[in-house]
Amino acid sequence: MLEVTEIYKSIQGESTYMGRPCVFVRLTGCNLRCVWCDTTHAFYDGKNLSTDQIIDQVKSYSINLVEITGGEPLLQKEVFPLMESLLKNKFQVMLETSGSLPIKNVPAEVIKILDLKCPGSGEENKNLWENLNHLGSTDEIKFVIADRVDYEWSKKVLQDYELDKKNPILFSPVFKKLKLKDLTEWILEDNLPVLLHTQLHKHIWDQKTIGV
Repeated sequence: MLEVTEIYKSIQGESTYMGRPCVFVRLTGCNLRCVWCDTTHAFYDGKNLSTDQIIDQVKSYSINLVEITGGEPLLQKEVFPLMESLLKNKFQVMLETSGSLPIKNVPAEVIKILDLKCPGSGEENKNLWENLNHLGSTDEIKFVIADRVDYEWSKKVLQDYELDKKNPILFSPVFKKLKLKDLTEWILEDNLPVLLHTQLHKHIWDQKTIGV
């Protein structure tokens, strides 16, 4: 059984898959408390569902792309059988994770979105750097940037680890805290090999009416 906050369809609002119809399976619980978190509703009080029940709900939307998110989905050990089952059912599977827990046992076919925590999140010390060794070429690394300090930190990590040599790198501003224009100008000033990123769904819908 898995504790699930919600299962719903929307467009993929983040990652290089932005804009594609997607089914989101949001698991309950998180081991981090990022100061800008927009999914605090997923911390507690989910509904217990079996893998088969989740698969049935996902199938009902008739959409091939599925993202498992949270909270932090890797907190629940049954997420691994869920990912395997989704793959066996021919879904294209994405996993969004904070990077604070090991990803080495995530199936290689799953597209991992690794969210490295910048200082402005308050959870920088929870980054599990070993995870960078377990990323495949289809995986992506995301930095959620709150201010110039976060930007400079992200730039240093990018350069020190040569992250762009293997994976797409996403620089995304904290919504309504850092202006998209400011981040754009910083990236252009430094000619960084990154993808400017935003949370597309937040530009479309009122956040009081949808899962974020």
